[in-house]
Amino acid sequence: MRYSYKTRGVCAREIDFNLDGDVVSDISFLGGCNGNLKAISKLCDGMTVEQIEKKLKGNTCGPRATSCADQFALAVREAYNREHAN
Repeated sequence: MRYSYKTRGVCAREIDFNLDGDVVSDISFLGGCNGNLKAISKLCDGMTVEQIEKKLKGNTCGPRATSCADQFALAVREAYNREHAN
């Protein structure tokens, strides 16, 4: 299923991705640091929600308490939890 996540506190405004079970694919960021976010998208394609959380959750950007990578980890967990709530 395709998900869109509105970010908070970072340069990227939105993160879109597919979630099939617990596997994340077809990741794209709207806004933010284009090169870095393309790299994150490529590196995380095919990873599970848990793998993404282990690698990216808690990552900060400068003085911010979050980052685009951290927001992505939050996004995939939220989508997974929503999908498995029923």
